[in-house]
Amino acid sequence: MTEYKNRIADELLKKKLKGKGAVLIQGPKWCGKTTTAEQISKSILYMSNSEEKEQNLTLADINPSLLLSGEVPRLIDEWQLAPKLWDAIRFEIDHRGEEGQFILTGSSVPANMDSVSHTGTGRFAWLTMRPMTLFESGESNGMFSLSSLFSSNEQVSGTNDLLLDDIAYLCCRGGWPRSIFMDKDIALDQAFDYLEAVIKSDISAVDGVNRNPERAKNLLRSYARNIGTQASNETLKSDIISNDSASLDTDTILSYVNALKKIFVIEDSPAWNPNLRSKTAIRSSDTRYFVDPSIATAALGLGPNDLINDLNTFGLIFETLCIRDLRVYAESINGSVYHYRDSSDLECDAVIHLRNGSYGLVEIKLGGDKLIEEGVENLKKLINKIDITKMKNPSFGMVLTAIGKYAYKREDGIYVVPIGCLKD
Repeated sequence: MTEYKNRIADELLKKKLKGKGAVLIQGPKWCGKTTTAEQISKSILYMSNSEEKEQNLTLADINPSLLLSGEVPRLIDEWQLAPKLWDAIRFEIDHRGEEGQFILTGSSVPANMDSVSHTGTGRFAWLTMRPMTLFESGESNGMFSLSSLFSSNEQVSGTNDLLLDDIAYLCCRGGWPRSIFMDKDIALDQAFDYLEAVIKSDISAVDGVNRNPERAKNLLRSYARNIGTQASNETLKSDIISNDSASLDTDTILSYVNALKKIFVIEDSPAWNPNLRSKTAIRSSDTRYFVDPSIATAALGLGPNDLINDLNTFGLIFETLCIRDLRVYAESINGSVYHYRDSSDLECDAVIHLRNGSYGLVEIKLGGDKLIEEGVENLKKLINKIDITKMKNPSFGMVLTAIGKYAYKREDGIYVVPIGCLKD
């Protein structure tokens, strides 16, 4: 058995259990949801246990209270196999009158919630888990804290030991918890195995719709070619049509994309809509991303050396890694990650917006003086566009890089930070 590496979600889960009767942990398969929940659960029901699955499903229909009996917090793993449990859990919470009763984990959105009569408002809290960040897996030394940029304007610094080769490997390995403990060549295989499971099984099992594995493979490859963009479903269709039937339509693409979202393979970034001094039109389409960069590299059949030899593709894959980490770090401080792009094609790769209205602007670059300066200029242009009479000044502007020995604050106030020293 491998050791348990602490997750940022650990403390979030404990906090949410203090305020609600149940917490639902969602996220992609193999990202560590069950293992994290097991750390604080006092009793466990594994709904997908092959020896008890049929019995569990029957009891969920005729006597769900038997499944919910046990020391609390009680973990109900893969609860979505029996959506009727939702109302039963809500009933138990109401009648027990105590918080922290149940933890639910699920690697997909239930296909059918028709039998559920209550939304869970006031009883349930939601927690999204993703593959491990570099800080959680131990590759980032955590010397530079994202939260500190929102709490003070003091000089913040750190050092970084990761090289470009290291970043290329980490993009291809991904943040899958078990792969962290494997030899490098074995670890690199895991994303390809994950992709095969998605194509051959998961994309159809999520809602019982039989989907063509080859078409799913082509779509994932097209999605990987369009990460970091606002490519439409029509664009995705056009990209894969040469390898598919001429009858392929946009509705079919939408069906496949929605299925991938339901199993948390895809996690697009919503558009940020600030108050601007000018009347520049803001593009409102979501920006395409996978939940982990290794899914993109696997879909494209790439390894670390391929990324080193194609820096344009590497830059987009690295951006996906950074978005993954920033999402986890932001949620730990009550924040969300957005993307900005306007009609003049001015972009900001990540806008971290907190619940209290504070926000920070992040440009993502592989590194090097030229790319860093390009990122700095983009940040300054956007900062100058924001109408600070109608919203706060940004708490910070940051260029997040793959390489660089130091994290530091420039004289113009912009931070330059290697991902290898960042934490929440």
